[in-house]
Amino acid sequence: MQAAITTTTTTVCAHPHTKPSSAPFLRLSPPCRVSFRASPRPNLRATAMAATPQQQEQLVITRPDDWHLHVREGGVLEAVLPHSARHFRRAIIMPNLKPPVTTTARAVEYREQIMRALPPGSSFVPLMTLYLTDNTSPEEIKLARKSGVVFAVKLYPAGATTNSQDGVTDIAKCLPVLEEMVRQEMPLLVHGEVTDPHVDTFDREKVFIDRILAPLVQKLPQLKIVMEHITTMDAVNFIESCEGHVAATVTPQHLLLNRNALFQGGLQPHNYCLPILKREIHRQAIVSAVTSGSRRYFLGTDSAPHDKRNKECSCGCAGIYSAPVALSLYAKVFEEAGALDKLEAFTSFNGPDFYGLPRNTSKIVLRKSAWKVPATYKHSSGEIVPMFTGSTLDWLPSDQPEE
Repeated sequence: MQAAITTTTTTVCAHPHTKPSSAPFLRLSPPCRVSFRASPRPNLRATAMAATPQQQEQLVITRPDDWHLHVREGGVLEAVLPHSARHFRRAIIMPNLKPPVTTTARAVEYREQIMRALPPGSSFVPLMTLYLTDNTSPEEIKLARKSGVVFAVKLYPAGATTNSQDGVTDIAKCLPVLEEMVRQEMPLLVHGEVTDPHVDTFDREKVFIDRILAPLVQKLPQLKIVMEHITTMDAVNFIESCEGHVAATVTPQHLLLNRNALFQGGLQPHNYCLPILKREIHRQAIVSAVTSGSRRYFLGTDSAPHDKRNKECSCGCAGIYSAPVALSLYAKVFEEAGALDKLEAFTSFNGPDFYGLPRNTSKIVLRKSAWKVPATYKHSSGEIVPMFTGSTLDWLPSDQPEE
């Protein structure tokens, strides 16, 4: 589908892992379960062309946005950005660089880097975020809102994932900032895992909900929260139990893969991500939620490029590079669920509606045309292996419908 992109400079993440923080992350309350009155699921008007087998050969949908995207810096940025810009109109850009994007001034600077790396004529718009720390101030939130380029604040528990060592160690320290975010109507984007070494890796999302997220929602019910890249039925149940200020992004890997994909035929480093893949029962719960038509879920690829050498090594990076294949894979999920009529709302409507932004007006076409995923995409000093490398996919995104 797409040729490999070669660039001239590169900055590659040298190592993804940090030691878990020994500090308690939250002191709001002990582990608890909070119950909320569930909101009804509204019916969504489907505009995708999916009434008959003939019509399903081509879907015309509103151009999607990606509400969770990593594009890195330098040569890697130049190599991967065109893949996202080709299919998505806007994207929420993650701030976990080295050093992280902790101020509005740094966010503006990073946005300028991204704009310079865009292909000529691209209409792609990066929506910037701030990296929350124990020392973030309410005044910084005011500056972010006034900037017009910062659209959310990202919460990384310290030590939870790639470049999260500067993240939050105790959310109680952040309460003045979170209260200002309510006043500024600034969403909080949450990497929902605890870093307590005594908690099993596969249980870290559930424990985060019980210990941290539920008490936070109870304390600040008007705070807009996006629980990113959800991986469990526990997350689905929590999202459904909350009022309308809580939503979730969902990745293609957590819709298509379970934890067996990490080990089939040997260790599979290119299927390793954080939060880690879970049991099949959790994958099924997420697919059911996403394809139900609920407005609480929207597209967030969490596309995370790492050089092949940093994935295929003794202590490999967490992250799956899905930008070139994401739309094809989401279409696969909805088709297999018999829900192609609900694809457009998930990809193109629910996200901007939650953020209070206008929906896109341009369209993109998905054609039923088999294409093979390249083995790698090149950058100036290496290569990146995409999700489903070497596989044949059925849906091909295109800007133009067939004549």
